[in-house]
Amino acid sequence: MRDPNHTKAIGQLLIAAVCWSLAGLLFKYVEWPALAVAGGRGIIAAIFLASICWRKLHFTWSPIQIGAALAYAACTILFTLANKMTTAANAILLQFTAPVWVALLGAWLLGERTRRSDWFTIAAVLAGLGLFFYEGLQMQNIAGQLVALASGVAFAVMTILMRKQKDNSPLESIIMGNVISFFVGVPALWSAPAMPTLGWISLGLLGTVQLGVAYLFYARALKHVTALEAVLIPIIEPILNPIWVMLVIGEKPSPLAIAGGALVVGAVGLRAALAVRQPATAPSA
Repeated sequence: MRDPNHTKAIGQLLIAAVCWSLAGLLFKYVEWPALAVAGGRGIIAAIFLASICWRKLHFTWSPIQIGAALAYAACTILFTLANKMTTAANAILLQFTAPVWVALLGAWLLGERTRRSDWFTIAAVLAGLGLFFYEGLQMQNIAGQLVALASGVAFAVMTILMRKQKDNSPLESIIMGNVISFFVGVPALWSAPAMPTLGWISLGLLGTVQLGVAYLFYARALKHVTALEAVLIPIIEPILNPIWVMLVIGEKPSPLAIAGGALVVGAVGLRAALAVRQPATAPSA
């Protein structure tokens, strides 16, 4: 029998992915250094989430809650640095190795078994991302690639620790993590140049929609999906990212990128369909 909460959670993960995917387009209009953008959108997201959910917030300051916050901040900051140190393609591809780390750590830390079909999905997703970003990949600048890989590990750790908080509310960790990102970005914000109105609107959308709304749905979904589902299903994000840029700015992906994107979307779509049909793999809170 299908679990309606689990089916709803799959939809919430897809909504989160759509919101996350707006980053590439919105970043183009914010003429600030990367760390300044990370800090600015972080404090906007923290205020947005706290103002919406303040009646339900409960900061326990437990090691798990703090650990998830630190992992979240590390994920966003490391990914920002990776984009400055290596190509965007390298940064995205290596960050989205997160499902591998979740598959390896999930059974140990959460008791959530990884199926053979999950490993096939992970392989298909990584192959599709490789095709999608093939033209931008570069086998150089090892430091930047290691930073991007560390961002993927941080994303996996964040998801696992937030999943361990499923019986409470993992949203507090996201708010704390955004505040940490803000303080890390303060020096860059202090020296950031003035921005036009469009830049401020884009920064506001990065904080409220691209982070705030996305993680609001993501945190709710984590109560009813496995950690692996939580990182596999939203992996359509890097495929949607350049699509928005294409629609608004006109930058068109290559045929190879389209083929890779189709492989990723197909693999994730199949995994999402299996997740809806087999809710037993995702225990509810």
